[in-house]
Amino acid sequence: MDLKDRVALVAGGTGVLGTAIARALAQAGSHVAITYLERKDAARESCAAVEALGRKAWSVALDQTDATAIPGAVKAAAGQFGRLDVLVNNAAWNIAIPFPDLEALDAATWDRLFATNLRGPYLLCRAAAPYLKASGAGRIVNIASVAGLNPGGSSIGYATSKAGLIHLTRCLAVALAPEVSVNCVAPGLMEGTRMTSRLRPETAEGARQRAVLKRAASVEDVADQVVAFCRSDSVTGQVLNIDAGVFFH
Repeated sequence: MDLKDRVALVAGGTGVLGTAIARALAQAGSHVAITYLERKDAARESCAAVEALGRKAWSVALDQTDATAIPGAVKAAAGQFGRLDVLVNNAAWNIAIPFPDLEALDAATWDRLFATNLRGPYLLCRAAAPYLKASGAGRIVNIASVAGLNPGGSSIGYATSKAGLIHLTRCLAVALAPEVSVNCVAPGLMEGTRMTSRLRPETAEGARQRAVLKRAASVEDVADQVVAFCRSDSVTGQVLNIDAGVFFH
């Protein structure tokens, strides 16, 4: 699919990765709407990155744990541009809880992880589906994690929610075919992100050395794959991990 003058909605379109995704879609020719949780200044920066490439940008505040707010946000994005062709589910929440510490992973934390990382993306897909189908070549790209493929990551709740997002991708690929393709990127360690900056230097370096390419991924690697999935006409229901060669599946 040619992305020129298409319209993409990037849920979680701020931060290092969200901005990189928005920028990559704009470089490919798309106009971009983004959602953000609280940081209006970060939303302005992301929109400015899109507009600097000659594309239109728009932002809307959205707490995707609020199921009632999602349909309105999607409708507003589609209304702003007159169409919607691409949905990228990048918004997520995580918290560091060691796997053995089950007492710390209480019901409230579990529910917030799943409401943000799995229920929210599902409801965004559900709300966007009519617009994406009307496009005739709709695209959904979910951003999961290698933690969803391997028992690791910041917590059991985070890993399990991302595993759910991976399988949701496969199920929606069946449900929304043939008008919409649905794919998933599962990043590993990414340079420059807030999560990586929180790691001890020796922990981050150990992760790099475990990769067969002896490095971490970049946010641009992930953003470029989002664009590649959007351009493809024959790929759906697939999960691609981008981790410089740590996990193979």
